[in-house]
Amino acid sequence: MASEEQHSQAQPAPQTFPQPLSQLLAGLPVQLPDADPIVSRVSFDSRRVRPGDLYVGLPGTRSHGALFAEAARSAGAVALLSDPAGARLADGQHLPVVVCDDPRYVMAIASARVWGHPARNMTSFGVTGTNGKSTTVLMLASALDAAAHRVGSIGTLGFLVGGEPVQIDHSTITTPEAPDLQAIIATLAARGADVMAMEVSSHALALNRVAGIQFDVAGFTNLGRDHLDFHHTMEAYYQAKAQLFTPGYAKRAVINGDDEAGRRLMRQAAELGLPAVSVGLSDGCDYRVVAWQPHGPGSRFTLAHDGAQLDAFTCLPGEYNVRNAATALAMIDQAGYDMTAALPGLAAAVIPGRMQPVPLDGEAAPHVYVDFAHTPQAIASALSAFSHPGFTGRRVIAVFGAGGDRDPDKREPMGAVGVHGADIVLVTDDNPRSEDPAAIRARVLAGAREAIASAAPGSHDARVEAYDGGDRATAIEQALRLARAGDVVVILGKGHERSQQFADRTIDFDDVAVTQDRWAQISQAPGGPS
Repeated sequence: MASEEQHSQAQPAPQTFPQPLSQLLAGLPVQLPDADPIVSRVSFDSRRVRPGDLYVGLPGTRSHGALFAEAARSAGAVALLSDPAGARLADGQHLPVVVCDDPRYVMAIASARVWGHPARNMTSFGVTGTNGKSTTVLMLASALDAAAHRVGSIGTLGFLVGGEPVQIDHSTITTPEAPDLQAIIATLAARGADVMAMEVSSHALALNRVAGIQFDVAGFTNLGRDHLDFHHTMEAYYQAKAQLFTPGYAKRAVINGDDEAGRRLMRQAAELGLPAVSVGLSDGCDYRVVAWQPHGPGSRFTLAHDGAQLDAFTCLPGEYNVRNAATALAMIDQAGYDMTAALPGLAAAVIPGRMQPVPLDGEAAPHVYVDFAHTPQAIASALSAFSHPGFTGRRVIAVFGAGGDRDPDKREPMGAVGVHGADIVLVTDDNPRSEDPAAIRARVLAGAREAIASAAPGSHDARVEAYDGGDRATAIEQALRLARAGDVVVILGKGHERSQQFADRTIDFDDVAVTQDRWAQISQAPGGPS
């Protein structure tokens, strides 16, 4: 049997298309130098420059990338692309300089060209939205992989081809920077992918990372409060998402018709002449979920479109996952593929860290789920999955916190929505980063306690208990000790992540593994669980 290293080396490698600088940047709003070197790749990191690269010096929050032009030249860069400020900084460094006002946009187009526009060789799906991107993308991938296609997926959960991981260096963000993104797409194509499903973040749209890609079908899941540390206002956040639903970025669109922002996008698409359809549970949606009900760990639902009905199943619980599944099916249909052939793969789609059940031994064990929900909207949706009759009589214990160095004003609302959906709330640490973990917990807990105090006497919310659960492992253990057999423990915020970030360190931390370890200790202790 071939070793893993031999198998990796045997994989086909994508090739770039070296070309003169003037050809690579033809038609773009740039000022070209007299020199016209052959460019073989594009790089924005001077530490990763190879001979023949066009080095892009980007303005940053701490320094300007053009300051590293000499290091890039020494590594083999043949030219520098930068803004006017960067061109001045690089003056005298003996490197031909291309000047433009928007180097990120030019970098993206140049990256697509030097890799031969690899997305054009596949049917491409792009999904944006505050919540549900990863789930919808992997539902698309699972559904079409099972329907005789080979799907390459790109997103928060990594890079896959045909369901198998593809190791890519230097990329840990949802939508990578354009030079990395185009190289990844080319790698997926070289591995035989005929379909690409990709998460498109608001950062990627605002920073032109996906310029040069026109998706065959763009999908919109929803809009909720998130990333305001970057976008500052909800309107700016919306406008970033809305870029995907323009003719330059998409050939057609599938949009959540249950969402207010989605309805606004439908109007925008009509004004721009972009073919768009709506999907959801509301009357008037082009693809409408006319019925759904919990079934085992997931849900059965019926999707109606154009006078026909299709019965489907997802193994993920909750109405919001029914909507994600319906969105995936509608996108498949809009791409011209057979929805019926996609049903087995859709039913089998299990998404790491997205309503992931955690198996625990023993009759006294609670039902435990791990999910990535880390916004008020996502927490509300996740907890609502356990409000249906199948969970009647079972207490819901929610464990969650808020990330540090991110939008601080969502912390109190997160605590409040936890009260609306749970019976016991344990506020804990997410990724505190540079902030004081206790201070973050205090704000989330304040939101929870305010919701309890302001609730009508005798109502569900008035009876909820909310506590500071301390560090994450302690809070998980406390939730397991509080839970009775059959109760539901929902651990939110980190999902698939395997580490936790603090000001001075990053530690290994896996919600699933910690839950199983703490349950083993509890169940094996004298007397066992309560």
